[in-house]
Amino acid sequence: MNLQQLRYVVATAEHRTMTDAARSLYIAQPALSRAIRDLERELGMTLFARSGRGVVVTPAGRRVVKLAREALDAIHEIEELAAQRQGGPVELRIAATPTLEAGLAGRLLPAYASGHPEVRVHIVRCDGREGVVNAIRDKKADLGLTDLPVPADLVTHPLERQEIVLVSPPGMDLPDPVPMARLDDLPLLLPCPGTPRRAEFEAMFTRYGVKPAAAAESDDRATWLTTVRARSVSLLWYRSIATEAVRAGLAVRSLDPPVRRVIALIHARRRLAPVAQEFVALAEGGSAA
Repeated sequence: MNLQQLRYVVATAEHRTMTDAARSLYIAQPALSRAIRDLERELGMTLFARSGRGVVVTPAGRRVVKLAREALDAIHEIEELAAQRQGGPVELRIAATPTLEAGLAGRLLPAYASGHPEVRVHIVRCDGREGVVNAIRDKKADLGLTDLPVPADLVTHPLERQEIVLVSPPGMDLPDPVPMARLDDLPLLLPCPGTPRRAEFEAMFTRYGVKPAAAAESDDRATWLTTVRARSVSLLWYRSIATEAVRAGLAVRSLDPPVRRVIALIHARRRLAPVAQEFVALAEGGSAA
């Protein structure tokens, strides 16, 4: 048994399919399957039961996965300790969407940096909640900042509730706040069909009994405000985009009733390195409901 096999076991348990686990590990799927079979043969126990296109962790496998996570966490802490003793940089990687990154950089990072000058914080910019989740699962980030919900295999630390607002071209005859009923037939820029974001918006519209017009569809956040102005459509997004929207000459209005989403730090279900634990503690201590 070796550390590589332990990483393979943990990745397979987290992703629940050999294909996705192999992709996260940057190895071929047959090689991962063979390594898992070799380990099962060595241990004399079945860790994963094949089910359809995925795998299910067996009772014995759950115990092995737990111990494997603990072993890998310990190795990570030893490596961090060695880096500190050798004077090397200690790194904390935080995945965030561009919308939430501004708040992270403006509020949390300066406070953290002042108390941890030896830690180099690297922001992993992701395209949407799914990108943040994938960065955590693929071990490209230690922590993620995103809105909820996220898959149940991840740990969440709610920090605040952000308001969703309506961003519109100038000159539109709309009150502030905008009653939900006024969204009926309103031309909107929406996420692309079939995406989780689009499904969430559709669920919200159904809940309030409105049917906005999907006048434009895009997941490219960099073009959203330009599209709002050029195509005379409105956009539903977080209040944190308001400053940028106003600077672009757009109007920002609240909704009635107000709609808010929970913003949280997320991470894999394992023991965090001390630098990540300290960041979570700082964020939770300074968060506001």
